[in-house]
Amino acid sequence: MKTSRSRIARLFAVLLAVALIAVACGDDDDAAVEGADLGGRTVTVGVENAYLPFNYVPAGESEGQGWDYDAWREICRIANCEAEFVVAGWPDVIDQVAQGELDTAADGISITDERKEIVAYSQAYMTVDQKFIIAKGDDRYGSADDIINGDALVGTQVGTTNFELAVELLGGDDRISAFDQFGLAVQALINGDVDAVIIDDAAGQGYVGENADAVELVDDALQADPLGFIFPLDSDLIPAVDAALDEMRSSGFLDELGEKYFTDSFTVTYDDIE
Repeated sequence: MKTSRSRIARLFAVLLAVALIAVACGDDDDAAVEGADLGGRTVTVGVENAYLPFNYVPAGESEGQGWDYDAWREICRIANCEAEFVVAGWPDVIDQVAQGELDTAADGISITDERKEIVAYSQAYMTVDQKFIIAKGDDRYGSADDIINGDALVGTQVGTTNFELAVELLGGDDRISAFDQFGLAVQALINGDVDAVIIDDAAGQGYVGENADAVELVDDALQADPLGFIFPLDSDLIPAVDAALDEMRSSGFLDELGEKYFTDSFTVTYDDIE
């Protein structure tokens, strides 16, 4: 999940360019944004607050920060709403949104056909690659194929597309250890309890940065996942959110967030958060 920050920055710029269709320029843009007025309503946004760089709480502070916070504050600035961030565990947050307990969730959620059965999605705002993390200098695994075709025990987080991909690649779950949080999976790797961890590269950046002397990423990308915000199936928020994302893309705001959170400019590690 983490080659170098500069490489991730280049990848992020390319992926932003591919992330769905940008709206037309000029008066049509203005009309789309004007039509996204949510009348000042409050939108409850589920966040895990343990998923760098998307959402986290710096040590010693009480207010959450991260890509999700900045993105939703800008969405609400454009669409005339107020974002109320609610801490929610993974993967329960998906069911909470499906049942209407939350208006939306922002937690680096992959867009999948299975999830579309119970929740609706915004347009994709970025795409991430799934990769393996291994112990630093572990010469047993020079490539992803070495992990897949061997007898490696792989850790990941329960209820994620990373877990689903691991099952697909490894031919079942006999070689998988599922954890409630990715941090626990990475610690198991450091402790030698698993041989590799599969994770989205964007989130993997934080874990490798925190443990640069202990773990490293395998370069091979396993699968590309588009990410979107989730909503109840009958939500009326999606047109306004999509219009706001279009505006954020055309104005360069999403590029600014990419520079802030997916390059060397972002130095927060898991040692720095609650």
